[in-house]
Amino acid sequence: MDANTALVGLCGSLRAGSFNHHALALAGEVLPAGTTLDLLDWRELPIFDADLLARGEPAAVTALKRRIGAAAGVVIATPEYNFTIPGGLKNALDWLSRGDDQPFLHKPVAILSAATGPLGGARVQYDLRRVLLFLNAAVLSKPEVFIGQAASKFDAAGRCSDEATRRFVTDQMQAFLQHIRRVQRMHAD
Repeated sequence: MDANTALVGLCGSLRAGSFNHHALALAGEVLPAGTTLDLLDWRELPIFDADLLARGEPAAVTALKRRIGAAAGVVIATPEYNFTIPGGLKNALDWLSRGDDQPFLHKPVAILSAATGPLGGARVQYDLRRVLLFLNAAVLSKPEVFIGQAASKFDAAGRCSDEATRRFVTDQMQAFLQHIRRVQRMHAD
């Protein structure tokens, strides 16, 4: 892996003040020097429509595919909506899955979730893992990070105020960088 490792973050919530945005910011903060985490914006994606795709892939989809394809790995932080994946995030994944250039093929992915309830988004992670399995992504299995009672783990400015949460996310990001190295070695030409 290069000394400078570029990762991208995909948040399942579009709300700027969401706990999952805060979790992604924390993940970026605890990465070692030379590793960056750039948050992707997917709010311009239309609702998936095969007729629209038949007329040509929307520019926003193509741009998102390129950003993910160029990254060493993807960190996804998402809330759980109605026990599963938020509709907007699922829509983004549906767009990204189309075509020979779908960017998740063998792409290292780490998942974390934050929620105000006690489970921390556990159900969404299992559904998201199934979708990513279909896309042949190389999802980090462990450590899993579920940030329950998230309102008590981040301050008003969105900074993590809970040392155990900071340690869990740090451990996951360290394991993720090792996972990226393993996946890169496995798929080196």
